[in-house]
Amino acid sequence: MLHFSLLSILIWLPVIGAILALMTGGDEHANRARWIASIVAIANLLLCIPLYLGFDSGSYAMQFQENHLWIRAYDIHYALGVDGISLAMIILTNFTGLLVILAGCNAIKFRIAQYMAAFLVMQGMMIGVFAATDAILFYVFWEGMLIPMYLSIGMWGSSNRSYASIKFFLYTFLGSILMLVALLYLYNQTGVFEIQKFYGLNLSLHIQKLIFFAFFFAFAVKVPMWPVHTWLPDAHTEAPSGGSVVLAALMLKLGIYGFLRFSMPIVPDACANLAWFMIILSLIAIVYIGLVAIVQTDMKKLIAYSSIAHMGFATLGCFMVYYIMKYGDTYKDAYMSLEGAVVQMISHAFGSGAMFLGVGMLADRYYNHSRMIKDYGGIANKMPVFAAFFMLFAMSNVGLPGTAGFVGEYMVILSAFEGQAWVSLIAALTLILAASYSLWMYKRVFFGPVANEHVEVMEDINWVEKTNYILLAIGVILLGIYPAPILNVLHVTVDHLLKQSLPAAMTGL
Repeated sequence: MLHFSLLSILIWLPVIGAILALMTGGDEHANRARWIASIVAIANLLLCIPLYLGFDSGSYAMQFQENHLWIRAYDIHYALGVDGISLAMIILTNFTGLLVILAGCNAIKFRIAQYMAAFLVMQGMMIGVFAATDAILFYVFWEGMLIPMYLSIGMWGSSNRSYASIKFFLYTFLGSILMLVALLYLYNQTGVFEIQKFYGLNLSLHIQKLIFFAFFFAFAVKVPMWPVHTWLPDAHTEAPSGGSVVLAALMLKLGIYGFLRFSMPIVPDACANLAWFMIILSLIAIVYIGLVAIVQTDMKKLIAYSSIAHMGFATLGCFMVYYIMKYGDTYKDAYMSLEGAVVQMISHAFGSGAMFLGVGMLADRYYNHSRMIKDYGGIANKMPVFAAFFMLFAMSNVGLPGTAGFVGEYMVILSAFEGQAWVSLIAALTLILAASYSLWMYKRVFFGPVANEHVEVMEDINWVEKTNYILLAIGVILLGIYPAPILNVLHVTVDHLLKQSLPAAMTGL
């Protein structure tokens, strides 16, 4: 019975925890809300252990399945299941959720129960997105997670939070409407909403292109890809630290997950035909957005733009497979490209999420919560432990060998060389750009003389913050030097996904 209900527990336990946190009352009982949220987040992460150990990495089939008829008239099911990709993302979601809850225990000073409830609901909804195997259930979870994120930015954000929260909601919601239209069309073709029944449909190239662009506007906004990326810097800048971490570590990955779960296997001919379009947009994100990051004066905005550039690697890895098969004709390299994209999704969460946490810590300690680079300097003199941790995460953001940031980028660049060498060379520029903006920011903020009397009184990180950073550091180092536990889970799933995503003319396997 555990296998049939485990995914539901992972989805709904945080929602129940959110209700319990809200029932604790006002801020006079804030510790109760903190304890409830922390216990629920720890329990959810521990439940990932039987999920991982019970997963059969030798099978590409959906596992831990649960299926109940939900809306009979339209044959909509409450259907859940995981493969290797969704398993990795669910574990990442629960890991990140715990870090955000722990960080919020110190950082949030008002409406604490509501804050904890918002992030618990968000966690449950995101797990639902990764676990849903029914298209309408997927859409419900996809839209459901927008509400708590909207509230978190609007209630606990910075001075311009109302503008940022509305912009975030409108961009992501409007893109999702077209996705719903595409899902309804596919339902009319199959008579069911089961996602895997959409694979292999005999659709004309014209229809496939229309479906591709319907999905594109939903998923490209979420990644976000250039030019629909402008909501992200505003959302990151105004969001509380926990919101920025969830955006960087999880929400951006939902767009890539959508391309993998929907676009590529459902409309493979359109993806192959429009791969050039996706590759150009990815390269613009990698190079142009990287240059934009260099000139930022706000630390949060700099890291936000760097996230867009790094997600460009993930979309490049996804759609480069068509050029590799067309010009390189090497299935092994196409496979490496797609797996590298998935690894990049995971590795980026550790480095970028940790950097957002760090900027939030600095802002909380500064008298006016400034995030401007010019207001800091000499932090390493006052916060040496924090400075050492932040250096590790900055190095991962750069893509230093031995850190998590290197693995996915290396796989994508190496495989892209087989398809189009010029694409690989342009993509490799991000290693130079990332080093430029990451290390230049680090130098100005952490080294040199102490900037002012406000920096002079800053205290090093406390035990809760150290716990968060130790967990993140373990993730960065382990994935950098020994990625096998993640790769072993992904191998068969990525192989099967790639075969489903290639047009018949390219398979010949």
